[in-house]
Amino acid sequence: MDNMQTGLIEKVKAAMLCIQRLSWEQGVAAQAIYELEGVTDDVIRLCEAAVARSAPDGRLSVMEKNESVNDPAAIGEVLIAAAGHTGRKDFREAADKLYHYIKYTAPKTEDGILYHFDADWSRHQVWVDAYYMVPPFLCRYGDVEEAMKQIKGFRKYLYNERMGLLSHIWDDNKKDFGRKDFWGVGNGWALAGITRVIGLLDEKHKEERDYLINYLKDLLHGCLTFQRDDGLFFDVLDDPNSFIETNMAQMLAYTIYRGVKAGYLDGRYVIFADKAREAAHKKVDQYGFVRDVCGMPMFDKPGIAAEGQAFFLLMEAARKQLRPDENGE
Repeated sequence: MDNMQTGLIEKVKAAMLCIQRLSWEQGVAAQAIYELEGVTDDVIRLCEAAVARSAPDGRLSVMEKNESVNDPAAIGEVLIAAAGHTGRKDFREAADKLYHYIKYTAPKTEDGILYHFDADWSRHQVWVDAYYMVPPFLCRYGDVEEAMKQIKGFRKYLYNERMGLLSHIWDDNKKDFGRKDFWGVGNGWALAGITRVIGLLDEKHKEERDYLINYLKDLLHGCLTFQRDDGLFFDVLDDPNSFIETNMAQMLAYTIYRGVKAGYLDGRYVIFADKAREAAHKKVDQYGFVRDVCGMPMFDKPGIAAEGQAFFLLMEAARKQLRPDENGE
């Protein structure tokens, strides 16, 4: 990787660390640095800050009225890695407490699938975001069975077989979609989460791995149908009246690079990833912000976001693993 590319990555990383972060943003920031650099001091700092904001029930990085069930688990895989690297008892205990909350305490549907909020009954919803937040942590913790249960449950509630895409929100009270739209970043969360779980499964879990690879391919093909000529996607994948968004392209590139590197995706997919990556690179400004991602605070218009910064880094980490001897461009 040449000096110019290294400088760009450092600029994007610095911008990410300057953004105020809620629980899932802390998690995806830590995951990005972990996949790019390993368990560094920055990763340990992010974990320590997350543990410092632990809720009594075991959720991590909880700030103000953050009522999410799943988002606090986004840092879980990294926390386990940091606990092993440092030997810190407080990190291990925090991971144990988080697991207990997800497994036994968190509110769920009648068939045991996680709701996104712990608030009153009016918000009994299943969100597509959860694919990324929870199953990788469960898998890294050692509970592959529960990870697969959640993935299959999210699929049951959100997946459209005809389109090969996931809707955003299932409302369990209404027994209907809270938001039926095929949100691009939501499908990206699913692609990246499933990719991470596949990477965590060993040879003892071939059946689960094969299931996930087939599911990932179906979802990937559904998403690729809507990739624009410029490499980007609409915020709602099949709605050209929604804004053009950057982060889905990064999430898709990350998924493809990791899949090709692991050997379960054909190398011909790389052309789509490279096109997406090239488009994302054009969106980085002088301060290192990746522009026109689904933007905070409401994620309903183009802007900046910690997750948009993190997935630039995750994309670059995955590409570096695939092509370690090439320069960045």
